[in-house]
Amino acid sequence: MSVSSIHYLSKIFQPVTVISKTASISRKDVTSKSQRLMLELGIIRQSSPGFFHFLPLGIKSLNKLKKIVNQEMNNVGGQNVLCPSLINCNLWKTSGRLENAGPELFQLKDRHRHSYVLSPTHEEAISDLISSVSPLSYKQFPLRLYQISSKYRDEIKPRFGLMRGREFVMKDMYTFDTDIESAKQTYDLLCESYNNIFKKVGVDFIKVLGTTGNIGGSVSHEFHFKAEIGEDKVLFCHNCNYSGNLDLCNNEKCPVCGEEKQIDISNCIEVGHTFLLGDKYSKPLKATFLSKDNKPVALQMGCFGLGLSRILAASVEVLSLEQEIRWPDVLAPYNVVIIPPKMGSKEEQDTKHVAEILYTRLESAIPHLTDNVLVDDRLSLTIGRRHLDARRVGYRYVIVINKKASESVPLFELNDIKTNGQLYLSENELISFIKDNTVL
Repeated sequence: MSVSSIHYLSKIFQPVTVISKTASISRKDVTSKSQRLMLELGIIRQSSPGFFHFLPLGIKSLNKLKKIVNQEMNNVGGQNVLCPSLINCNLWKTSGRLENAGPELFQLKDRHRHSYVLSPTHEEAISDLISSVSPLSYKQFPLRLYQISSKYRDEIKPRFGLMRGREFVMKDMYTFDTDIESAKQTYDLLCESYNNIFKKVGVDFIKVLGTTGNIGGSVSHEFHFKAEIGEDKVLFCHNCNYSGNLDLCNNEKCPVCGEEKQIDISNCIEVGHTFLLGDKYSKPLKATFLSKDNKPVALQMGCFGLGLSRILAASVEVLSLEQEIRWPDVLAPYNVVIIPPKMGSKEEQDTKHVAEILYTRLESAIPHLTDNVLVDDRLSLTIGRRHLDARRVGYRYVIVINKKASESVPLFELNDIKTNGQLYLSENELISFIKDNTVL
């Protein structure tokens, strides 16, 4: 492996932000633990209220999440598309949503005075796409189209960093079936796919009945992470096992059995939402198919949203300590950081190139570590300082090369940040430990 292919920390653009009363971002503007940590440690950087730059470590984590989502969408027959962000207002008028959208909908006019919305969701756009090639034969369905793109919402008061911003990264899938029973089967399939995604992410989640809101439809489910700062409240009934958004309940009673005492109400962060839409959009926008008797019929739709930037922030919010990020293993920007000795020390002279050799062997022996190992080559800093930085950013394994690495039987100091454990292991033991204890 060439030196140029090794990830060195000194080469990563990771501007650290000190949040203080006099900084451009003050403590009063930082309303969640995840927001503060991701800003302080150079994962994201605020551009203006509700808008954020994703920096290299943040992009690396986001891309890992996208990979998980793409795999699951492919598993259920999803096809990737990309819709325009600007959608002609006439489509929203046709669906009936424009007049009820409210002030959170960004709207603008072009030089020809044509009106557009900066889309927070794409039911109209995707229906118009199908309409433009309709009527399709019933033989071409089911059809499942999805995209991963930025969405926009003019929040009156952006808060919690990536969890409540004006721009956010979202995966939205739109499904088309020829009848309601097939649409329900697709809906159940996609809900199970969401279960798989969240199991792979590795943060505890709950699925509950949700409100259909402005999007509409006959059935809706929400996926949540429990968190104190969560803006949604979810009710669970121990009497009948009902679970749903509190907005569906009457006076904090279970809407199914009427139970008032055997219930739990939790603050939650919504990270996914699914809807069985029926023909709410396909009918007015003329997204149709040709039936067996050659008649145009409105398609039955579903839509399935995942807030990818929100999942990243919510994962950090749920798992992290006050001063240290903790990532799910599958989303950490890097899983292993190697810390060589300080420049000029005896240990540095005795362990020349050991970090690079170990880097190569780790990636060769553990395929899922490829592109997931980092060398902290800031050799002017002490091992202690670099170890502290690694803990704060949340790298799962911190390998320290010290004097034990120069002994006749070299041993490496392995620090497992997740369990707060420390071991001295040979190279083979080190590789086996990381392979056996990391799920990627």
